[in-house]
Amino acid sequence: MSHSNKPNATRTLIYIGIGVAISISGTFMSCNDKFVESQTVFDLPVNRTMQELLAGYDTDGDKKITKDDAPNKDYFLVSTKGDTVIIRNTYYLSNLLQELAIANENAQDTALITLRQIQEPPAERISRRIKTQFWDDLTRTIDEKGINRIMDDDKMHDERRRIYVPYDDHVGIAYFQNLQKKMPKLEVVVLPENITPEYVESINNMPGILALKIENNKGVPFVVPGGRFNEMYGWDSYFEGVGLIIDHRLDLAKGMVDNFCYQIRHYGKILNANRSYYLTRTQPPFLSSYIREVYAAMHPKDKKWLEECLATAITEYENVWMQSKRYTPATGLNRFYASGKGIPPETEPGHFKAVLQEYADRHKIAVEEFEELYKAGVVKDSALDRYFTHDRTLRESGHDTSWRLDNIAADLNCVDINALLYKYEKDFEFLIGTYFKDSFTVNGKTYTSAYWSEKAADRRELMEKYMWNEKAGCFFDYNFKKEEITDYMSATNFFPLWAGLCTHEQAKKMVPILMSDLKAKGGILASTKQSVEKYKTSDVQRQWDYPNGWAPHQMLLWKGLIDYGYEKEARELIYRWLWTITQNAVDYNGTIPEKYDVVNTTHKVYAEYGNVGTEFAYITKSGFGWMNASYQYGLSLLPQEYIQKLDNLENPDVVFGE
Repeated sequence: MSHSNKPNATRTLIYIGIGVAISISGTFMSCNDKFVESQTVFDLPVNRTMQELLAGYDTDGDKKITKDDAPNKDYFLVSTKGDTVIIRNTYYLSNLLQELAIANENAQDTALITLRQIQEPPAERISRRIKTQFWDDLTRTIDEKGINRIMDDDKMHDERRRIYVPYDDHVGIAYFQNLQKKMPKLEVVVLPENITPEYVESINNMPGILALKIENNKGVPFVVPGGRFNEMYGWDSYFEGVGLIIDHRLDLAKGMVDNFCYQIRHYGKILNANRSYYLTRTQPPFLSSYIREVYAAMHPKDKKWLEECLATAITEYENVWMQSKRYTPATGLNRFYASGKGIPPETEPGHFKAVLQEYADRHKIAVEEFEELYKAGVVKDSALDRYFTHDRTLRESGHDTSWRLDNIAADLNCVDINALLYKYEKDFEFLIGTYFKDSFTVNGKTYTSAYWSEKAADRRELMEKYMWNEKAGCFFDYNFKKEEITDYMSATNFFPLWAGLCTHEQAKKMVPILMSDLKAKGGILASTKQSVEKYKTSDVQRQWDYPNGWAPHQMLLWKGLIDYGYEKEARELIYRWLWTITQNAVDYNGTIPEKYDVVNTTHKVYAEYGNVGTEFAYITKSGFGWMNASYQYGLSLLPQEYIQKLDNLENPDVVFGE
C-alpha cells in the first residue's frame, strides 16, 4: 500500500508527533515500541512520493524539508497492513525524504521504508550515517579509478587535468605516465628537485593535484574534508582519523598516515593540501599522535610500519620545524612560517580588495591595475610582500583567518604550534622507550627516550618563560619581534591541556578561564568577543573567531580536560557541541556543516568563505570530515544518559542548570 492524502477510517490511525506515536483509537504506543517499528512498513513509489513531499512541505524550494518550511499540515502514509500513519514533524518528514532520496539514487521505483527508519533517534541516525555512508563518500584515491573525482572540480581552471609528481617518485612517474596514454586530457608534470617559491608562483596559472602514494598499482586511499575541499588536508586528516578509528576504519586512518609519510619523503613536508599552490606550506603537525593512535588500534602490530613512520616523523620534526625559518633562535621556540611569493592563489576573488586598495592608493594606481602589476612583479612593495608572508603563514597555521594572526602571524611564537611540537617530543620519547629498547637511529643519528624527554622539558620551560601569564592564569602567543606576550584569548591558548604540557597547578587556573571566557551555549568559542573587538581593523567577520566554534578545538580540549581530571567540565562541553550538531541536523534535513556559530547555535554562519556542507539537495551524502569525527568522538565519551538527552534535544542550558 502507498501513501494517501486521506486517513483510512476503517484502519488504526497512528499519529507521529514529537517523541511518541499515538493511535487515534486510544491505544498508546511509544516511538520505541519494537512491535510498531517492526510491523509498520510502507511500500512507496519513490519519485511520486518525493515530489509530493517537496510540493507540500518544501515551501522555500531548496529541495530539503527544514524548520524554515512551515506548511502546518498533516502527511498521511498507509502501511502494508493498511494502518494510516499521520506525520506532523519536520524531522520525521525530512528523514522520509532522505530515505526516498537514497532509494532514488539506487534507481529504485518503489521502496520499503519502515516506521523505525522515519523515527530513528537523531543521535543514532547521525552516527550511523557517518559510519556507514559519510566516510565512504569522502574517500578518494589518486589513481585510474579515482582521479576523475578529484580532477572534476572548479580548482583546475582549464580543461587540462594536471598531476604533479615528485622527481624521485619513480613508481608514481611510471604509473601516471602510463595512465596518460589512456586519458588524453591528463597532463603529467614531473616536479623539479628544488621547489622554490619562484617555481610555485610560476605554476599558479597551471594548477593541479599533487600525487600521493601508489602501492600495488593503486592509490593509497585518504579522506577529504568535503565540499570544495576535495583533496587531502593536513590537520583535518588527523581529526578525521580519530573518528575513523572509532568507526573501525583503520584502513583509511593508516592510509592517511602512509600518505603523510609519502609527502614528507617526496615534498619535504606534510602539505597544507595536495594542490600545486600549497607546495610551500605545511599545516599544524599531528603526525606523531596519528602514528601512536593507529598503531595502538592495529592488530596484529606491524612494527616495520611503525619503524618507518617514526623515522619519517622525526625527519619532519628536524627538517621542517627545527632546521628552518619555523625555528626562532632568539626564543628557542617555533612559529608557523610559509614561504612563497605574491597573493595566495586559492583565495576567492576580491578577498584582498581592501588590503590591495590601501597599497594601490599609496602607489596612486587603480586597484585592478595595481593587482595585475604586483602579480607580474612590475610594482614592488616590501610592506605588501610582508603582509602576504603573514597571510600565507596564517593559512599554514590552519586558522585562516583570525584577527589573532592578521598581519602578524610570522612574528609569533604561537601556543598551538609549540604545544603540538611538545606532544611530538613526548610521543617520540614514548615510542622509542616502549617499542625500540630505548634506541632509535634516523639518518645516522641515534635518539633515546631521555633525549626527547629533555627536549620536551626544555620546551616546557621556554613556554613558561615566554608564554605563561601568571596573573592571567593562561598561556598566550609571544611576539618575538616586539619581545612581548600577547593577550588574545583563543581556544589555541588551551592546547597545552591536550599536549599534557601544563602543570596541574596551571590547569587549575586555566580550566575556570576556559569555562567562563570560551564556553558558549553550543560549545567552545574559537576566541572571545573582547579580543575580536580589541584587535579587528575592519568589520570583516573572521571565521576562526567569535562567535564561531570548530571541531578540532572541541576535540582537543575535551581530551585535555579529561586527562587532567576535569570530567564534569568535559562532559558539559561535549554535550553542548553534540547538541548543536544534533539540533541543526534535526531542524535542517540532516545538515552536518564545516563549522557553527556556537553563540546562536546555528550553522548559518555569516563569515568569509561561507559554510561548507550546507549546500545539497534531498540528503547530505558526506557531512564534513572533522565534524563527523567530532560527533563520533563525543558520543564515545558521553554517558548513555546524556545521549538520551541528546535524542530528546534537551537544551544544554537546562541540562546544566544555567
